[in-house]
Amino acid sequence: MDGDKCILHLRGVRPFFSSKFDITKHKRYKELSDFDKKNAFDVEEYMKHRLEVGMDEEFSLFEADAGIQADGDVSGAEANEP
Repeated sequence: MDGDKCILHLRGVRPFFSSKFDITKHKRYKELSDFDKKNAFDVEEYMKHRLEVGMDEEFSLFEADAGIQADGDVSGAEANEP
C-alpha cells in the first residue's frame, strides 16, 4: 500500500481505501501542537486547576437530587425558594 493511502474502518460501512489528508494544508494547522509545541494540551496541568473562592466573594449554592426510584421514575431537583 502506498504511503499516501490508508484503510478506513467506519461503523456500518465495509473497510475501504482512502487518500490521507495532509494536515499542513488545513487552514487552522497553526493551532496544532505539530506546528508549535506550545499549543499542546497539558492534561496534568488542567487537572491541577482548583476553583478558589475568597472569604468576601458572594456565590449561589444550588442543591439537586436526581436519583432513580425503585419503580423506575426519576426524581428531579426541587427548588426551595426563600
